[in-house]
Amino acid sequence: MLFRHRRNPDHRRQRPLPSWRYRIAGLAAAALALSFLQTNVGNAAGERAAADAAPEAAADVVPEAAADVVPEAAADVVRVAEFLAECPYTHRLPDDPIVFPGLPGASHMHSFFGNDTTHAGSDLASLEKGRTSCSPDTDLSSYWVPTLYDGDKEVEPTGTTFYYLGEGVSDDVIRQIKPFPRGLRIVAGNAKATGPQDNTIARWSCLHAGEVNPSQNFVNCPPGTMMESYLDFPQCWNGTDLDSPDHKSHMAYPVNGGCPSTHPVPVPKLRQVLRYPVNGDPARFRLASGPGYTMHGDFFNVWPEEEMAQRVRDCINAIIKCGFDGKP
Repeated sequence: MLFRHRRNPDHRRQRPLPSWRYRIAGLAAAALALSFLQTNVGNAAGERAAADAAPEAAADVVPEAAADVVPEAAADVVRVAEFLAECPYTHRLPDDPIVFPGLPGASHMHSFFGNDTTHAGSDLASLEKGRTSCSPDTDLSSYWVPTLYDGDKEVEPTGTTFYYLGEGVSDDVIRQIKPFPRGLRIVAGNAKATGPQDNTIARWSCLHAGEVNPSQNFVNCPPGTMMESYLDFPQCWNGTDLDSPDHKSHMAYPVNGGCPSTHPVPVPKLRQVLRYPVNGDPARFRLASGPGYTMHGDFFNVWPEEEMAQRVRDCINAIIKCGFDGKP
């Protein structure tokens, strides 16, 4: 009997809570939720205020490391020492104001690019008064090559790009490259070559046909492609003469990444790239000077001094690839 009336020690947990306790628990939960909501709202407002203030703070405080951060635009810079001019064909004449100055008709036929006033009697003063086909139009220089013939028909290039480069010498020499002096005249290639071995500077290739090996003579380009001519001019100057009796001795090519002591002034390497709208059997082609290996080029510098100097400084010395406007 006594055992029958003993209470279960867990009887409090088994009995339902009175209604007033439910009300207290509900009020406590609501208060806790409200406190949590207010805290989050306060934090969000604080974060927004901090974000709104950030631009002002950034304007006043510049971290020390900021000076070392490369601007986003710099990521697009191509580390190649180069600027260029695109100078379409202007006219043909049997003249050469460098090799045969003042003697109209004394030369084989030449195709001229850039300055459209060039003729046998041209000099710096007359060319400075001329007009140009070049982009940029600040380049009043004159460029010319022997005319190409397909049979008896003259063929003029439809692509005429003249690159000014720092390649061919070491980086420390690139940073010392000087602008071409105004009026400098340079001839590259060998108009009197008797075989490919006499002209290792000029070369022919095919646009969009890399399977055709370059050659000193004309190449057989497949249908749908164009024949290209590449010619690199010397880039070391003797520092004194704008021309020489043979039109070459005042200039030299680099040796072992630097300029020889006889020609101590490094200047930009001029690379002439011409694209002719012809292909097929190379036996059809000839230059006014002879076979393909007689390819040569003439350059008469008429760049304004400040334009040339800016491009050499900002593009070549800085080793940055620039466009026609002299900017990256």
